[in-house]
Amino acid sequence: MSFDPIFIRLSGVNGVDTAFLFGLFTAVSMPFFIQTMDKRGLVTTYLESGWPVVISGLLMLGSASCLVMSIKLTTVANTFVILSTTPALAALFSWLFLREVTQRSTWIAIAAVMVGIVIVVSGSFQAGNWTGDLLALAAASFLSLNQTLLRKYQGVSRMASVGLGGLFLAIAMFYFATPSEYSFSTWTIMAVMGLFTAPFGRVLSQTATRYITAPEVGMILMIEAVFAPVLAYLFFTEIPAMASFLGGAVILVTVFSYALFTAKATN
Repeated sequence: MSFDPIFIRLSGVNGVDTAFLFGLFTAVSMPFFIQTMDKRGLVTTYLESGWPVVISGLLMLGSASCLVMSIKLTTVANTFVILSTTPALAALFSWLFLREVTQRSTWIAIAAVMVGIVIVVSGSFQAGNWTGDLLALAAASFLSLNQTLLRKYQGVSRMASVGLGGLFLAIAMFYFATPSEYSFSTWTIMAVMGLFTAPFGRVLSQTATRYITAPEVGMILMIEAVFAPVLAYLFFTEIPAMASFLGGAVILVTVFSYALFTAKATN
């Protein structure tokens, strides 16, 4: 998923059109792969996933649209540093909705993460990018809620969830999109993202929770917060503000330490 910002920036269209194409191609690719890879077939897969797959799809609509808009409005580093708060937010939502016991270390981690976000956003207020930062926080919240939902309903097909989310995204953005104005390069770039890299990144990250603990998944996904800004620098020479480095350091150290501590505690 670290490649998402590259495709989004290279698309050459605004955030609404980018989100529309992302959803459209995802809605095309996922049903095809469900039909060919899941023995149950497309219809049975959705029926057996039940109503939770609809909620999961709506949460993906929220996370994907906020992610696209965030990358359009703030630096890639800010977006992905804020997204790295997902494990801590997931712990908070698990406590709220699943009534899972929340240890003191979790509350400390959440408090430290919030401090890091404040530092990152403070730098964006000076640069006028704070709207993009808030959208990144919204995207992280939707992702965390989706993780919490899928944690409770393990039988939900991850591909069905992502495919339905893509369909909802395409429908929501269709009224505002202008497909007749897209160039060939826009269609091509977003096809690569929407058909392959973006949906499968999400499917794999969701499926990983069946094999390793949620903290371990979160710890591995933190690579995005490092890899995505490096790619942004290589492709666009984008250098984050000092506040992004400081706030990012607080968030990454906190989430890494929390995930490592939790992973050890569950072994």
